Parts: sequence; C-alpha cells; structure tokens
Amino acid sequence: MLLYIDPGTGSMLFAAMLGIVSTLYFLVQQLWLKIKYRGGKVKVDSDKKDLVIFGEGGQYWKVFKPICDELEKRGFDCEYYTMDEKDPALETKYEHVHFEFIGSDNRAFARLNLMKAHVCLATTPGLGVYQWKRSKGVDKYVHIFHDVSEGTGYRMFGMDDYDAVLLTGEFQEDFIRRLEDLRGEAPKELKVVGSTYMDSLMDKKKKMAFEADKKGKNTTILLAPSWGQSAILSKFGEKIIDSLLKTGYDIIIRPHPQTVKSESKILDPLKEKYNAEKKIEWDFDHDNFKSLSRADIMITDFSGVIFDYAFIFDKPVIYADTDFDTAPYDAAWLDEPVWRLRILPELGEQLNEDVFGKLKEFIDKVISDDHYQEGRQKLSSMAWQEKGKAAINVADYLSAQMEVQDEPVK
Repeated sequence: MLLYIDPGTGSMLFAAMLGIVSTLYFLVQQLWLKIKYRGGKVKVDSDKKDLVIFGEGGQYWKVFKPICDELEKRGFDCEYYTMDEKDPALETKYEHVHFEFIGSDNRAFARLNLMKAHVCLATTPGLGVYQWKRSKGVDKYVHIFHDVSEGTGYRMFGMDDYDAVLLTGEFQEDFIRRLEDLRGEAPKELKVVGSTYMDSLMDKKKKMAFEADKKGKNTTILLAPSWGQSAILSKFGEKIIDSLLKTGYDIIIRPHPQTVKSESKILDPLKEKYNAEKKIEWDFDHDNFKSLSRADIMITDFSGVIFDYAFIFDKPVIYADTDFDTAPYDAAWLDEPVWRLRILPELGEQLNEDVFGKLKEFIDKVISDDHYQEGRQKLSSMAWQEKGKAAINVADYLSAQMEVQDEPVK
C-alpha cells in the first residue's frame, strides 16, 4: 500500500526539512567562526551587562530610540550594539546608554555569540538559526517587533529561540502560541507593550506642518515593496515601473533594506535603466517618514510598511497580487492565508497585472474612495494597542527583569 501524505502535512514536512538544512548549514558556519576567531581576535565582554540592545542596522534605530530615551531619563545603564557603522544611534550622546559598532560581518556575530548580559533586547529574527547563536553568558533574550503585523512573515523559526516577545497587540499571541504548539515548544513569555516605532511616527507627524492645499501639485505615488521572490520588484520589475511612468505622476521607489543588501541582481539593472527618469526618485534613507508623508497613495505587497502608511497617514493603499509563497516563512506552518494579506482588502485595492494598462484611472479611483477609512481604524485599534505608551511599557518591563536578577536566591 502506498503511503499517502496529505498536501498540508507535506507542506509542513517540506518546511521543517528546509529549516533543518538551514540550521545545519549555519552550524557548520558557526564552527568555522569559532576556529577563525579563536585566540582573542574577537572582543569578549569582561563583565556581565545588565542590558544589551542589539540594533542590526540603522533602520531599526526608530524602534529603539524611544526606549533608549526612556532608559536614559531613568538613569538605566545599558549597552547598544549595532552592525551598521552609519547607524544614527552612534551619533547620539547619552550618559547611561553606551553605543558601540561591533562590525558588519561574521566578527559581529562572533561578538554577539560570546557576549554576557542578563537581558538582550533585539528586533532581529532568526536567533539560533543563522549566524547569531544564543550565548551561554546571556540569561534572557527578548524580541520586540519592528512593525505591527502578526509575526509569521519571519523566515522560518524566526522567534523560536527567544525567551520572551513584546507584542504590539493581543492578536499576535494567538499566532505565536499556535506555532509553539505545532513545534512542541515551551511557551514564551508574552507581554503587550505597544509599538515604539509607530508611537514615534505619530509624534513626528503631529510636529510636522502639513500644507492644507495641494492644488496644482502633482500626485505622488510611493512604490514600497518587500523583498524576496514574491515581492513586487522580483515579480513585476520593469512592467510596473513602466506602467507607473505612463500615469504622469511623480514616483518614489523605496526598496526594502534587504533588497539593497541581497538582491543587487534585481535592483541594479532597474536603477541603471531608470536613472535618467525625472519622474522617478529613489529613496534609500534609513528613515521612511519623508517618503510616507509626501505620498498620496502607496503601492506595496506584503511589506509591514503598509501599516505605517495606513495607520499613521490614514490614506488608502494599493497592494500588488504577487502570489505570496509561504514556504520559507513561519506562515507555512499555519493552514490558513497569511494574516497581513488576509486583511489587505480592508485597507485598499488589489492591483493585478491586467490593470497595468489603465493604472492612472485605477489609482485615481482608490485615492478618491473614502470607503477604507473604517477598516484602517478597526485594524489600527487591534494591531497597535497601548498607543503613546510603548517606550514607558518597555522600560518598565526591562526594569522589572533587573529586579528579578537582584532578588536573593532562596
């Protein structure tokens, strides 16, 4: 009798095998790392820090700055490690929060893998899966979200090795608990704190003077894709850019930071082809606020930036039909459509390739339609709780961890 495996189980087995292969690959790489850097070539912490914040790159300073500001205000000493020598955090002068560039390659991961701290706070997924391994000198790893989506869009096993996760909304707990059950993992500590990133964007918007009258100004479209094989630039590339140019509107193209790092074969030809187009502006800044604030409408795919735009600027979006492949992601374990894709119809209209020929009319219709405001408000209340309180909530949580460490052993 032939062994039958249903499609759902087959997909899960494939996903698990992919994760195992990835883990084995990076275990071998980690062994080489230890051999390469043995003998004192990598800086090792001489004493155990209370708190280390790891900011992978400058784009995440917007997540951590409100937290660092609050810790500095409280006189809470901590270390901030970054892998980006241009990280704006390095230009910040605090008395209690100390900033350090730890390298941008394997040397940085070697440093992280040997660090000593009671608590490490990070937004980087993949702890224990890729180059970054748990250090025996760290008591507790805490993950904080850099957007307000459900978290299953991380590459497989993205949060598994963390001890605690700070949530932006209660709805995220269900996804995390289901993944833990499916994988037979011990439950993590989960706490709703809100979103420091979204709070800072809202504060920035309140301080910014917007022009009340835009008559005579050209419509501006922000093309802000995610990265990977299912993202806009991989799927559509020149087709969508050419179609946007035919609208006559101003276009801002803001590639995902990971596209800049790992998808140069896609990005470089596009930059070269459209370099002379006066209607196109490329945005590679760490801070996306300027582009978000200037745009009349945003076209994206499954990128978390959709929430920044819809919730902060309360404007409609167009999301491209990219046939998202869940195989490399945690979402592959759940037998349901990805949450962030499932809720998109409440935020805007789907863009199919057959609309490319009449894109101007399509864009104009979505901009003028106020139907989506109710959906934006409902989803914002669900995904972004504790508005305006996130930095205080995170600092309170971290302070409580230190109090636990100081308790005498009974």
